[in-house]
Amino acid sequence: MSESPPLPDTPVTPPSSAAAEVVPPRSGDVTKPVTATGAGSGTTRASLRPLLLRLHFYAGVVVGPFLLVAAVTGLAYTAAPQIESVLYEHELKVTPRGSAEPLAEQVAAAERAVPDGTLLSVTKGAGPTDSTRVTFGKDGLAEGYTLTAFVDPYDHEVLGTLETFGQWLPARAWLDDLHRNLHLGEFGRNYSELAASWLWVEVLGGLALWAGTPRNRQRLRRLVVPDGGAKGRRRTMSWHGAVGLWASVGLLGLSATGLTWSGHAGASIGEVQDALGGSTPAVSTALPAVGSGKEDAGRTRDVGIDAAVAAAQDAGLRGVLVVTPPSEAGTAYVVKENTRSWPVRQDSVAVAPATGEVTQTLRFDDFPVLAKLTSWGINAHMGLLFGLVNQIVLALLAIGLIAMILWGYRMWWLRRPTRSEGFALGRAPARGAWRRIPGRVLAPALVLAAVIGYYLPLFGLPLLVFLVVDVTVGVVRRRGTGAGA
Repeated sequence: MSESPPLPDTPVTPPSSAAAEVVPPRSGDVTKPVTATGAGSGTTRASLRPLLLRLHFYAGVVVGPFLLVAAVTGLAYTAAPQIESVLYEHELKVTPRGSAEPLAEQVAAAERAVPDGTLLSVTKGAGPTDSTRVTFGKDGLAEGYTLTAFVDPYDHEVLGTLETFGQWLPARAWLDDLHRNLHLGEFGRNYSELAASWLWVEVLGGLALWAGTPRNRQRLRRLVVPDGGAKGRRRTMSWHGAVGLWASVGLLGLSATGLTWSGHAGASIGEVQDALGGSTPAVSTALPAVGSGKEDAGRTRDVGIDAAVAAAQDAGLRGVLVVTPPSEAGTAYVVKENTRSWPVRQDSVAVAPATGEVTQTLRFDDFPVLAKLTSWGINAHMGLLFGLVNQIVLALLAIGLIAMILWGYRMWWLRRPTRSEGFALGRAPARGAWRRIPGRVLAPALVLAAVIGYYLPLFGLPLLVFLVVDVTVGVVRRRGTGAGA
């Protein structure tokens, strides 16, 4: 998928001196002909519209399949929490009875169940019906995966072990992998990055075209409401445009947040975020210096995980708590909140093993604004920020995107010539639209496209390939026309 997308082979109308393309309506289609205004037609907006139309058309045709796959897999992912709760109820839920056993005993039981694992973290459930998760690293697991033992906190019985990806259980991890990379590893991530890199282009271009369509006051409502009385291609376009308008903010958000953890663009965004001082901070595990007499004792004594959690709770941490034990002598426990729904709770503290004192506190309120926006955006993209409401909104966005892609292809189909023999597709908007744009607009636009293409390579490279091929095809056809004449 890292290859450039297929090149357009749709028959195009050779550019005329007036640079105008008129698509004749099909029988029964009341849509007005699509006309690209020619040079000297007037405003800058009028000169930009043919270029936007051509870009929106080709990007939709070429990137549409990638967007469609991302939307379908994303729609499946929105149901992941419910699937997870049904499939793994035995491991996730317990019946409250009396007081919970100390965490240390629960961890010991998990270590007996996974004797060859390396303890990584312990997640204390937020409520009395939640099991405790004890996560281990283990040889033989896929990259990024760990083995988690689920422990009943009331009798430290190990309810089961599952391979997990972060906090995701197998079913959600499978759906997450499907959405991110189609189970093709790093190579497959190019598909989702390509979709995210072009989604915002399609949305903004479509908005400009839809909102820029001339309308009188009586028909202005059709900007936001599909025209129920229209027929043929006009009706399809009405639904495509109106639904696109309503979904635009959400789709732009999905595009932006999707790019933040993509492979190529994500690295660039991370560099920019770091340069602006907006990276996500982390509590330090380094212990403060102590006197030489106490230092040795500090390296050997350990108040235990229960004391570390108690210290974190005294510091105000609540909800789901994830405890990371000291990785080596001379480092601290880290206890972090992991409540990603609204209101977000992601405070964390470092706790000295020797004394059980909190040595550092990091509040989510003190995060840089960019780090907060990144956290909120990613949680919203994964349907975590507002729980079920978030999931429903994501599902509606996915369904809307799927519908818009299919409507787009239908409009293309309806524009096909019906009087020609054999199979044919609808004509593309006329080539050469860029030549009608004033230089004062074209020059900065090219610079902006180059900058964006540098930081979003799966936007820039396909665009560059398309331009090279489009120009080459245009030259070849002009020479052919000249030779024929």
